[in-house]
Amino acid sequence: MKNIRALFCLALSAVFLTGSCSGGGKAGGPRKFPPAPVRVVKAEKKDVPYDIEGIGVAESIAPVAVVAQVNGQIEKIHFMEGAFVHKGDLIVTIDPRPFKAALSLASANLSRDEAQLKNAKKEEARNRELIKKGFVSQSQYDQIAATADALTGTVSADKAGVDVAKLNLEYCFIRSPITGKAGEVTVKEGNQIKANDKTIVTILQIRPIYATFSVPQTHLPLIRKYQEKGALSSTAIPTSGKPETGGKIVFTDNAVDQATGTIKLKAVFENADHALWPGQFLRVSLFLTVEKGVVVVPSQALMATQKGQTVYVVKGDGTAELRPVKVEREHGMESVIEGGLQAGETVVLDGQLQTMPGGMVKVIENNPPAEKK
Repeated sequence: MKNIRALFCLALSAVFLTGSCSGGGKAGGPRKFPPAPVRVVKAEKKDVPYDIEGIGVAESIAPVAVVAQVNGQIEKIHFMEGAFVHKGDLIVTIDPRPFKAALSLASANLSRDEAQLKNAKKEEARNRELIKKGFVSQSQYDQIAATADALTGTVSADKAGVDVAKLNLEYCFIRSPITGKAGEVTVKEGNQIKANDKTIVTILQIRPIYATFSVPQTHLPLIRKYQEKGALSSTAIPTSGKPETGGKIVFTDNAVDQATGTIKLKAVFENADHALWPGQFLRVSLFLTVEKGVVVVPSQALMATQKGQTVYVVKGDGTAELRPVKVEREHGMESVIEGGLQAGETVVLDGQLQTMPGGMVKVIENNPPAEKK
């Protein structure tokens, strides 16, 4: 739209100049055109935040796939699909009866072997004294001592078996490893499930939450410069219309994406009100610094021409000058002007299509009063 408006202005100016040279007036002199009605604004000097905007995606910091660690039958699912669950909450119970029986058996074996070990140790102690007196042979004593040693190993194995049985029984009661939002449940009560076979449910942590976004690689030197001074702040604006939320940059990728010429960054947000949702597209702004005393004009005043960005400057005699300017960047609805324009100069905000270089302009009120009924 800016290019079309600029080309139209240039073409219209050429027509006006041609008409003036052709002597189209009644007396054969140059034609005169009425002043072009325009709205104007003065270029300002002010402090402007330097931030870089991009489109990002919200991501869960900790997506956890919950799987069974023992084989068994699903006895009970303790939550509703899509519900929020807290760390440590019981979410699924696998039928614990076979594992309780296994624990009882392991405990009984441990008790039996501990009793046998106790007796074997007493026997070994008695024969240690008897061998000194020559009442038993060395081979007999060695056999008794070996039996005691073997039972010591058996008891150790039994204790490990009890620990495994306790752990398997504990695995029957699946608890949420994080606080987050549960997704779809893939099994039903009564289903048989195998250890590490399939995901029962995926839980996503959404507080805090990540926002991953990319910015052009041309910004990388500035980003690195200000990162050396401390953590960079960031702002996310949800497409849902909820208020923006503030966070900080926690990750800058170690390489530029050669396919897109961009660098990936990641910001973390507290997300206390759950305004950001995993998978949601966001407008993400990376704040670098505040530039002091820069010249700004509304971006609406700029026109794109073959010579670059230009504005119409209203001079003291009421004529319009088409002047090229160097635009550093945009911030919101304003453009930061690096060169070609001074603070306090008047530029045409609206009415460029009726304006021509060197032509007269008539400034109209920016906000005309409402007509009386």
